[in-house]
Amino acid sequence: MSGQVAALYVETGGCYFGLPGVDPWDEARDARLYEGPHPIVAHPPCQRWGKYWAGAPWKIARTGERHEAGDDGGCFAAALSAVRRWGGVLEHPEGSRAWERFGLAKPERGAGWKRADWPFHDGWTCCVEQGHYGHQARKPTWLYVSGVEMQDLPRLDWSPSIGTYLDEALHGVEKVAHRRKMSAKYGTCQMINTRDRIKTPIPFRDVLISIAQTAQAQRRAA
Repeated sequence: MSGQVAALYVETGGCYFGLPGVDPWDEARDARLYEGPHPIVAHPPCQRWGKYWAGAPWKIARTGERHEAGDDGGCFAAALSAVRRWGGVLEHPEGSRAWERFGLAKPERGAGWKRADWPFHDGWTCCVEQGHYGHQARKPTWLYVSGVEMQDLPRLDWSPSIGTYLDEALHGVEKVAHRRKMSAKYGTCQMINTRDRIKTPIPFRDVLISIAQTAQAQRRAA
């Protein structure tokens, strides 16, 4: 890896820590305060933008406490602003309500890159499954990239994945057959513990860092 980048909204001690050329911003540093100058990889919190934005149904039933959609303390807005200003990439789960809230075009599975906010900004967006890059589940993910020319956007694997959880070569036919049965009943993500479910796989991390480094190189050449 080469070229300095900042990794925003990342787990303390996680996969972005200890890497040469990567400046990690965890919760303690408050990535909303990032003021450059390096391109970024941003993982803003997604809980308030997903299917259960109001909170876990069981918790709402027990406490009556509901959250507001998009109430993430301004994290997504700050991340989007930082990516547009400094270049880099932002990732969120497929179906994130933040795309509609901030006027970003929604990508489609298998369709590759498309303009996200032209002509007002230079952003690109796509949908890619992290299962191709080491995640246990398929985990379809939306990316927003700024500061990278169209011809320099990476060609990712746009096809459907199975994730490593259902990989027969890794776990054997018999074990995967049982996992498929349970996944059909409960869903693959529900069969994976929360920590592993939200973790960024190393190969996917490296793809995101390379995108930010491309933005940095193009900013330098401008």
